[in-house]
Order: sequence, then structure tokens, then C-alpha cells
Amino acid sequence: MKKTTVINSQLSTVIAGMGHMDWLSIGDAGMPVPLGTKKIDLALTKEIPSFMDVLKNVLAELKVQKIYLADEIKTQNPDQLKAIKDVLPDVEIEFMPHSDLKKDLAKCHAFVRTGEMTPFSNIILESGVTF
Repeated sequence: MKKTTVINSQLSTVIAGMGHMDWLSIGDAGMPVPLGTKKIDLALTKEIPSFMDVLKNVLAELKVQKIYLADEIKTQNPDQLKAIKDVLPDVEIEFMPHSDLKKDLAKCHAFVRTGEMTPFSNIILESGVTF
């Protein structure tokens, strides 16, 4: 049995297969996922698991060099924005309209659906290198 942090087999496989500058997205329960993008559905019920719980779990195994967030998080969910900045203090953030973020999910290796029920709790993680 796997000893490290991410024990979900689908999520672990995606992370292990990522290279430099590949994208992985984590989002709320309502985010529409484009056909063709792998969806790893972790949602059990409202707020379980939370967006932040899943993000922290992924960050334990994935080196991230840049993140992408919706502009709307600044005004519609500033607490979530602060929480993201707290766990990724030295990572570059690029903001874009939510409609563009949704389109960019088609470029992700996978989308991880959480039970999060707060608006604009969606992120694209760009993988870095560990050397």
C-alpha cells in the first residue's frame, strides 16, 4: 500500500505522470468539466472534501510553479483567495475571467472535483520541477 500523502489511485497516477509546465485543476462541486478532460470526482457530500483539503493534499506531492485563478475570486470569495495565497506564498498567480478558466480546463491532465460549495473555488496548478 502507498505510504505517501495522496492515496487516491487516480489522483496519484495523474500527479506521477505530470512533467514540467503540465496542468492539473482542482475545483468546486459545480465546475463544468469539458468532454475529454479526465474528471477525478472526490465529492462525497456538501463540503466534503473541501477545496482546501484537496489542494493541501495535492501540494504535498506536486511541485507548483504557477497558479491560475478566476478574477471573480477577488470579490466573490476573498477568504478562499487568502487561504490559497497562504498555502502557496511564493507562487506566481495569474488571474483571468472565469469563462477563460473554464475553457482552459481542456488543457489540464485532469480536473479534481471536490465537495466545495463556495463560488470560484477553482484553480489550475502548473507543475514545476524539483531540481
